[in-house]
Amino acid sequence: MNTPDVLVIGAGITGVTAALALAEAGISVEIIDRYGPAAMASGWTLAGVRQSGRDPAELPLAQAAVAVWRELDRRLEADTGYRQTGNLRLARTGAEVDTIRALVADQRAAGLSLDLLSDLADVRAIVPGLSDVVRAASWCASDGQADPVATVNAYLDMARKRGARASMGENVQELVVEGGRISRVVTDRRGLSPGAVILAAGTQVNALLKPLGWTIPLRRPVVTVLRSAPCEPVLSPVLGVANADMAARQEASGQLRVTSGAQDGDGPLIEREGRPVIRPVAQRVMETVATVSAVLPAFARVEIDSIWAGALDLTPDGLPVIDRLPGLDNLVVAAGFSGHGFGIGPVTGPLAADLALDHVPALPIEPFGIGRFAIDIAPAPLTMHG
Repeated sequence: MNTPDVLVIGAGITGVTAALALAEAGISVEIIDRYGPAAMASGWTLAGVRQSGRDPAELPLAQAAVAVWRELDRRLEADTGYRQTGNLRLARTGAEVDTIRALVADQRAAGLSLDLLSDLADVRAIVPGLSDVVRAASWCASDGQADPVATVNAYLDMARKRGARASMGENVQELVVEGGRISRVVTDRRGLSPGAVILAAGTQVNALLKPLGWTIPLRRPVVTVLRSAPCEPVLSPVLGVANADMAARQEASGQLRVTSGAQDGDGPLIEREGRPVIRPVAQRVMETVATVSAVLPAFARVEIDSIWAGALDLTPDGLPVIDRLPGLDNLVVAAGFSGHGFGIGPVTGPLAADLALDHVPALPIEPFGIGRFAIDIAPAPLTMHG
């Protein structure tokens, strides 16, 4: 088997978009994943595609990504489920109204078209079924949503059409260093000696970084996710709230997909039928139903089709790492997306590909350097649903 110019480890949204960017550039590329496409965070996600609520460092990436999303079905020759249905971030208390008001002012100043809806009637004009606990909201009409599994598979299929090789169900066990470079990648099946490596392994990233003397300071909170049976249309945009303790959207199928906030806890990863699973806790499920139903009462009456939990690779500042590993110029790390990497995936993968090819990145990535963790960073508030 030929050794690729670039090996991508991880078949989530970042890995598959990097693989396609490399294949389209005429670079031989192979993508390896222990399980399969979108097996973990990229499949567990709510799958919002938002610019609103982004950190200023991420906002340019999110805005660039939306431009890509608008053309993505045509480019990938597949249905990603992308719909530009907008995003409502709700305030339920006076303190949350202040948070939303500040968010709108800051993001308008940064160039995002975002409206403050300070009257419940204005919010209900977008989602009539909201309860009267809602006091205000931000509204970003250019935000949207997509089908996460369909999107990842569409990227992977197109990467294959462009010549990329995909090896699913193969576990990378070790990165071997010689002469200041990754000289060999050892899997449970073979060894490879690629010219460069992109490590996009989500919560599993430190297992491969630690033997090299590096780790990303990651918390691993768990998010509970519920998906209903198909029901009547009650929600067009993606819903979030000011303190990020819930989010919701209604898929094209009519199924409601809702999430809790991030909750610290064990949430052990197990394997079931060859797929990674985190079993949700009953108390968290009940809390999620109550929190969502408090703002969207219709959710209390739907039939539940499935329940799962997903783990976040949460950095102290809530920003990802997109950087070469210092001292190892042929290893690029793209991880730590902190629960909101799906929407920006169409640009973060290509940025990692730029680094792997020693090209100047197409967008600013200085805030995403791994060296920033050498000093203490104040924890950032978590932003979810995208």
